[in-house]
Order: sequence, then structure tokens, then C-alpha cells
Amino acid sequence: MRRRLIQSTLAVVLVVIAVFGVSLVIVETRTITESARERVESEAVRLASIVDSRLLLEEKVTAEVLRDQVTEDRYVVVRLPGRAPIEIGGKPEGEVIGASASGEEGETVTVQEPSSSVTREVGRTLLIIGLVALLAVIAAVLLAVRQANRLASPLTDLAETAERLGSGDPRPRHRRYGVPELDRVADVLDSSAERIARMLTAERRLAADASHQLRTPLTALSMRLEEITLTDDLETVKDEATIALAQVERLTDVVERLLTNSRDPRTGSAVTFDLDEVIQQQLAEWRPAYRSAGRAIVTSGKRHLRAVGTPGAVAQVLAALIENSLMHGGGTVALRTRVTGNQVVIEVTDEGPGVPADLGARIFERAISGHNSTGIGLAVARDLAEADGGRLEMLQAKPAVFGLFLSRTPPQKSRDDHRHTVR
Repeated sequence: MRRRLIQSTLAVVLVVIAVFGVSLVIVETRTITESARERVESEAVRLASIVDSRLLLEEKVTAEVLRDQVTEDRYVVVRLPGRAPIEIGGKPEGEVIGASASGEEGETVTVQEPSSSVTREVGRTLLIIGLVALLAVIAAVLLAVRQANRLASPLTDLAETAERLGSGDPRPRHRRYGVPELDRVADVLDSSAERIARMLTAERRLAADASHQLRTPLTALSMRLEEITLTDDLETVKDEATIALAQVERLTDVVERLLTNSRDPRTGSAVTFDLDEVIQQQLAEWRPAYRSAGRAIVTSGKRHLRAVGTPGAVAQVLAALIENSLMHGGGTVALRTRVTGNQVVIEVTDEGPGVPADLGARIFERAISGHNSTGIGLAVARDLAEADGGRLEMLQAKPAVFGLFLSRTPPQKSRDDHRHTVR
């Protein structure tokens, strides 16, 4: 591209120089020739007037007298009536520029100048024009190189930016070049990079959430299948199979919720549900794992409470807290329910060492974890709680106490919508 820009600029400059240069040479040549002819005519008239004045004063008209009046390199012939011609200077060879003038006393003065003087002057003029043209070409080359670099470098940079986007590096570069059209392309690439970055972040987050949220139901399902393989009691097999089918349904609900949240994280299907049913379901699923670890999981507090939310999401939040206590806590894990104002609170606590001081309030941030875990469990749990209008908080660090807050009544908007539907 640089080469094409330089070549096109040079071509334009050379065409302009050729058109105007040739015209200028023709005009200057004619001007110099006319000027030389006018000088010769003026010289002849001047010498004729000198001869006239001397003849009127009856003074001698000789070559010696007139030689001082003749310009160097010119040939003059004075013809007087009844006398021999008077010649001054050497007669030029080749082409000449000549002019004649007559006086009042009948004399004739002829002045000639060699055309070589005109040729020399034309040559000097052509040399000056050539030097100016050369300077114009040099200036055009420098300007073309500068403009080519100014345009080609940003294009190269934009191509590199596009290549980076294509290779999976969506960081915007925020570079501008002072050319409106190129800056517009840079703006579009930067905005595209930001959109791609958000999309990649959302995809990675979905993958991480799916990995964590699917792991717990699959683990529970695996334990139920192991129970089936280890028993010959048909009734036990039926009971475990029924529980396994329920876990498959919850697993399907987890997958559907993940897909829904990937499209709109705040899309929820909150309903009023029986909190005891969800808690008992979690106790039944996690007791085998706690028994294997030599620990217990119990429940206490108020019964027959109803809350607003998505049962599957609440179950996942409780499962994340219970699993967190199993992995990082110790002793008995207790699920306590209580009522505060218009909210139901489910507290999950254990008898372990609690949350390390270096984690503190950052426990709900992604990639913040202890004991080499994934660091997304509590973050995902908080997102699930907030999606249904609830919240998840750490109420106490040592021993660890986490509280899931759920509303006891549907949001006002839902009531208004329902009233409008009834009308």
C-alpha cells in the first residue's frame, strides 16, 4: 500500500510538472526572444539619434566615436549618404537578432546580436525551472512517504487488532490515529472486543457454574446408585430408585435453570413453597455422605414455614452450604429456621474452625476459596439466592454461620399483576 500511495502521488506531481513546466518553458522562451529583439531595436534607435545629433552639429561620425556607445557583443553598421558604411564590432556568425533604425539626416543604423545570447538565457531559465521541478519532486516524495506511513501504519495496526480478536484475545487497544475514518474503524473494533470479552466471560461463568451445580446432584445420584448395587432388598432398591429418580428430576431442573440464567440471570420462577419439604429433601440426600464421614446433619427451628422462591434454586443454595460444611467444617451440621420480620431465615452452621480471617468478606467472590476448592460454590449460591429476590450472607465467621434470607410474601408487583389479570 505504501508503494501505491507513493507511486500515485509521484505520478500526479510529474503530470503537473510536465503540463505546467512545458507551458512555462514555451512562455519563457518567447519572452526572452521578444525581450532580446526589443533591446536590439532600442539600441538601433538610440544609436540613430546619436548619429543625427552629431550630423546636425557637423561633428565627425566615425567608428572610434561610436564604439563607446555600442553594447559589447553587438555588431553595428552605420550607413551615411555618400559615405562608406561604418562597422563597429565583429560580425556574428550563424543566426542573429537584428534591427534597423533610420535618422532624420538619411542615415541608417543596423544592430545585430548573436542568438547564442538568447540561447544562454533560455538555458539558464530551463535550469532554474528544472531545479524547481526537482525540488517539487523531492518534496512530493517526502510528503507521499509521510502520508503513506500515516495511512498504512494505522491500517496495519487495525489488521493486527482484528487478528488478535480472531485469535481469542478480546482486549480493546483504545488507539486512535487522528484520521476520522480510521478512528471510526478503531471504535468499532474496540466495541466488538468489549462485546466478545463479555460473551467469553459469560460462557466461562456458565461453564464454571454448570461444573459446580451439576457436581453435587451427580454425587448424590451416584451415592444412591451405589446403595442400590450394595443391597439385595427389593424394598430398599425401590426406595433408593425412587429417590434417584427425584434427584434426576432436580438435576434436569438445574440444567434448565442454568440455561435460563445464561440468557437472563434475573429470570426467575418464584413461587410460594413449603420450606420443610426442601430441607427434608436435602437432609435425606446428604445424610449418607455425612455418615460416611462420621458426622451428623440435623435440623431445628420453626416448622411449617412457607417462603417465596424457586424450590430448585433454594435446594441448590442449601446443597452448596451443606457441601461447604462437609468439606471445610467439622462436627455436627445444623440447619435452623427462624422468622425475622417478613423474611424466613435458614441458618447453616457447623462446629468447625470457621472461615479463615484472610478470606473474611471475600468468601462470596469467585476464585476465592480455601483448601484448593473451585472457589465458585458460594458465589454461585449467592447469585441463585439473589435471582429469586433473596440474599445469602455470612452471619458469623467462627464457627461459620451462613444465613439464607427468603421473603414470606410475593413481591408487590406480582400482586398488582394478579389483580390486573382478575379484573
